[in-house]
Amino acid sequence: MNNVMKYAYFLGIILLGLLQLSCSNQESTPQNLPLGIWRGVITQQGQELPFNFTLKAGKEATAFEMILHNGTERILVDEVTRSGDSLFITFNFFDTEIRAGIENNTLVGTYNKRYSDEHILGFRATFNDDKRFVAKNDGNTTDVAGRYQVMFVEEDGTTYPAVAKLEQEGSRVTGTFLTETGDYRYLEGIADGNDLKLSAFDGTHLFLFTAKVAGDSLTDGDFWHAKYTHETWSGVKNPEASLSDQYALTYLKEGYDKMAFSFPNTEGEKVSLTDAKYQDKVVILQIFGTWCPNCLDETLYYRDWYNANKDRGAEIIGLAYENKADFDYASGRVNKMVKKLGVPYEMLIAGTSNKAEASKTLPMLNHIISFPTSIFLDRKGNVRRIHTGFSGPGTGEDYEKWQQSFTELTEELLSE
Repeated sequence: MNNVMKYAYFLGIILLGLLQLSCSNQESTPQNLPLGIWRGVITQQGQELPFNFTLKAGKEATAFEMILHNGTERILVDEVTRSGDSLFITFNFFDTEIRAGIENNTLVGTYNKRYSDEHILGFRATFNDDKRFVAKNDGNTTDVAGRYQVMFVEEDGTTYPAVAKLEQEGSRVTGTFLTETGDYRYLEGIADGNDLKLSAFDGTHLFLFTAKVAGDSLTDGDFWHAKYTHETWSGVKNPEASLSDQYALTYLKEGYDKMAFSFPNTEGEKVSLTDAKYQDKVVILQIFGTWCPNCLDETLYYRDWYNANKDRGAEIIGLAYENKADFDYASGRVNKMVKKLGVPYEMLIAGTSNKAEASKTLPMLNHIISFPTSIFLDRKGNVRRIHTGFSGPGTGEDYEKWQQSFTELTEELLSE
């Protein structure tokens, strides 16, 4: 090999090395993760459920915060971390997560309910997009604002009543559905021509509602929830739309006059109503689950009420029914909820979230049909009222009515 060829050979090796080094550096450079507004989509049952969120910088370089948007509600998710070109989001104490790759102002990955091996759904998100639903009939908006008497039909033909409350500004629609076992919290969407579309994502519930608008009626409605639930629905505008009395749905069976149980707290110590701590006290038994956003709304209210009234002889006992029967799993979920929310009252591990199985743990009740359910005991341990479900802050004046009834009842019990 002559000198010229040797020079060219070594020059080629050097250039190749520089090119490989350049490619290597390029591959190891993390994708940019822009902060601000995003539009997310979770695909469930072939349907796209859209939602909006904001990403903010966290306290550490690889930590972020997500704020979920549903109507006027803002939910802070503070367990968001980045590793290379992957983003990991854990939704508070709901035991759900998103894992997504970061590329060119997009996120692509999966949403996973970790307590179920079969509940993984597709997820993607686009930066700098504040639309929820994309309108197909710009400028052609039907007025859907009002209160509706609604009937849902489950896949097996079972029906249940509801009340829809909708507000509208331009094409943007917000509101909720109230049922006898709770509300569907903060929904947001659009009136697009004669189409109504509403959605909500709070970390664990994935709600998508669609319907046709026909005068004062909502027809051909569909309700998709996560991987398996699909129901149909329809409604008629009715300013007097109402539901059954939620104080009459759950009651003591004949032959029973008191509540009795012995459940472990998160440390494994058995707790009972016969314990000295609960003697001569007004006690509220809160049947709940950490997986239940309605229970979250109720717990926040009970937390503040308990702090204001515990010195008056009031106690609350939370009876947790979790997604798994494993004690360590259940106590871990409850402890995380207690820490994040600052819950000051006792919480016990009572059973699983299956309603039929949950009912067996409290055989003196006719059934447990809703999480949450609250049982009000007077100072002598007598059951005075049982309230099924919860009308949360997303229901507006219905929430205010519940607060009024709750205050009247507890004031009566505390004054005795």
